Amino acid sequence: MRTDAIAIQVMIPADWSAVAAIYDQGIASGNATFEAECPSWEAWDAGHLAEHRLVARDEDGQVLGWAALAPVSERCAYDGVAENSVYVHEQARGQGLGRRLLDALLASAEAGGIWTVQTGIFPENEASIALHQACGFRVVGTRERIGKDPDGRWRDVVLLERRSPAIS
Repeated sequence: MRTDAIAIQVMIPADWSAVAAIYDQGIASGNATFEAECPSWEAWDAGHLAEHRLVARDEDGQVLGWAALAPVSERCAYDGVAENSVYVHEQARGQGLGRRLLDALLASAEAGGIWTVQTGIFPENEASIALHQACGFRVVGTRERIGKDPDGRWRDVVLLERRSPAIS
């Protein structure tokens, strides 16, 4: 796959079926989310910031990955804090696509006045932790046994954050 032919574009509602399929792959991996099933478009849409949703699209128009921001709180003090998600199609992993998506998402966040982006990642998802660290995130700590996965197992989550150097 030629990654230089991949375009990072704004996600549109028509992308949802492809986005959901990639999200389902993450769910099936067991190391991407606590979710047991992909939400409906309506639920996902309501939980994510409309201005900060991206897809990676190949030259044929196929969506190969996505990234989005969600608010962390409704309190006005946290208006500039968001949580990110990055998912890449299993056949497109390991080729730098996650990096391109996350870099573009961080640029979008900064342009939108978001000063802190955070994320929670299962410790077993070493590739995602490494990606985030390469993009300037720091490990804040590990939230031990913070929640149960769909199989009822307690899981730890590594909390990472990135403070924008562009917003003071």
